[in-house]
Amino acid sequence: MHSVISPSLKVICSPGSQVMPAGQGVWRLEVPAGTGGKYRLAQLDDYTGTPRRRFPWRPPVILSLRARASAEALPGTWGFGLWNDPFSLSLGFGGGTRHFPTLPNTAWFFYASPPNYLSLRDDLPAQGFLAATFRSEPLPAPILAALSPGVAFFALPPAARLLRRLARRFIRQDAVLVGDRATSRLADWHAYQFGWNQDNVIFSVDGETMLETSVSPRGPLALVLWIDNQYAALPPTGRLSFGALPSPQPAWIEIGDLSLTLP
Repeated sequence: MHSVISPSLKVICSPGSQVMPAGQGVWRLEVPAGTGGKYRLAQLDDYTGTPRRRFPWRPPVILSLRARASAEALPGTWGFGLWNDPFSLSLGFGGGTRHFPTLPNTAWFFYASPPNYLSLRDDLPAQGFLAATFRSEPLPAPILAALSPGVAFFALPPAARLLRRLARRFIRQDAVLVGDRATSRLADWHAYQFGWNQDNVIFSVDGETMLETSVSPRGPLALVLWIDNQYAALPPTGRLSFGALPSPQPAWIEIGDLSLTLP
């Protein structure tokens, strides 16, 4: 086995946000304080400017790193892992490539503050600090693009409830609330790892297994590490909402000892 780090990590930041060294082998990703309604993002990735078909990672691969956050509860989302950038969320910062939308394939540690609600299934956690995966069936991107003008229709609660039911036909997911099982605080350093295999994904924190799931995403995927102030909610009630939250204080995460290990 050998460890590699992508030689092409790129920084994507909204105005006032920053990614900077914070010690040997440590990066700090920080967003400034600010009012709601304005999106703030600090991100490291290895896919900006790259077509999805050329994303660099396929199973088997092990992602390992250390991380901590500036506070236990931060407004918005933050995390680290592998995904297929299904909605090209980095567009507008640093010249991201314009992709057609696609269905999500992810394996990651993901923090989502209220009012985020990011689960299609009612029996899985939808906010908090999660180890989570999504696996989607292939659906031609032009079909999704053709459907996008009808997004406003799904703002109606009955239509949004229908959307959740339909989405479960094409998107499988699994998740566990790590905050309920980890022994220490998110503001402390912890060792995070997951192994992405063809048939399963195994997540651990500080050497303790948190989730072993057969919901393994389809590749190829790309590395993403980020913090932002966004929220998106598609709860069982069907009250679809999304936006950017106020940040009373600057917020940051620190990432250290990042490695991707191949057999």
